Amino acid sequence: MAGGGEFGFIRTRLAPLARGHPAALDLTDDAAVLTPAPGCQIVVASDMLVAGVHFLETDPPEVAAERALRSNLSDLAAMGAEPLGYLSSIAWPAGVTQAWRDGFVDGLASAQDRFGLALLGGDTTSGPGPFTISLTLLGQVPSGSALLRRSARAGDDVWVSGTIGDARLGLEISRGALAADPVLLERYRRPSPRLELGVALRGLASACLDVSDGLIADAGHIAAVSGVRLELQAGQIPLSPQSRRWLQEAPGASLVTLVTGGDDYELLFCARQDCRASIERLGREIGLVLTRVGLVADGAGVALLGEDGAHLETGAGGFTHF
Repeated sequence: MAGGGEFGFIRTRLAPLARGHPAALDLTDDAAVLTPAPGCQIVVASDMLVAGVHFLETDPPEVAAERALRSNLSDLAAMGAEPLGYLSSIAWPAGVTQAWRDGFVDGLASAQDRFGLALLGGDTTSGPGPFTISLTLLGQVPSGSALLRRSARAGDDVWVSGTIGDARLGLEISRGALAADPVLLERYRRPSPRLELGVALRGLASACLDVSDGLIADAGHIAAVSGVRLELQAGQIPLSPQSRRWLQEAPGASLVTLVTGGDDYELLFCARQDCRASIERLGREIGLVLTRVGLVADGAGVALLGEDGAHLETGAGGFTHF
């Protein structure tokens, strides 16, 4: 590796990302030493991103880095965890330039500073490609308070934060298939992990996850592990003005495309009906739209229902690797 080799890169480019965090040990050892706050549990989330699969090979390096860190932070948000730091393992493809590596590190720096993180360790290597990064996020929650997927009960409301489908359209813009729109493109390139919401949902949500593979597919995860059926109302799915315009104007446009597209990184959660006022108040307090989109019922699976109560066909429901 040019520019001082692997250890020179760690010393000059990655070590500054530790931001002096004591657990990182200046990245001079092979492991970090982390002490959680008293009465807290550690939450660990790990995810791998591969060029050409999780981001476009033509995406700028800063975009690849921000998507990687922000999307992984969303896993902590879904469990109500406060982030502590992260580990980064990178496999650089043969022929990658120093400028591309520097751009990637700059993207990590921007994202971690935005969310108050520090790099605590990891690994770097090289190979024939494609470019691959694996991030391990570390967070903490008060003992016993982590949000899980398994506790939804029949009669609960189903809620979602923000808007659904924007990132799917942003991806099409990145591919050159749709006209440019800065709002949609940003939703794809720099997702917003709902960390503040996740923390606030402790004690309110009965089940929670982030929408990464598609609203329908991810609702299916809650349904499966909770042993219930989620019934979502198509007319209540929150959409941005840009997505509504696309539905009205684009040939062949369908709501199904938006609810199965993935990469939203909003929180989908269930809560008792007597929590409605508290959740609506929470949304106002944190300045985030929270929309009640359905109910939890006895049964299995997910149903997307039209205004007439008819079941809308959604296929596989979202992205899957296999």
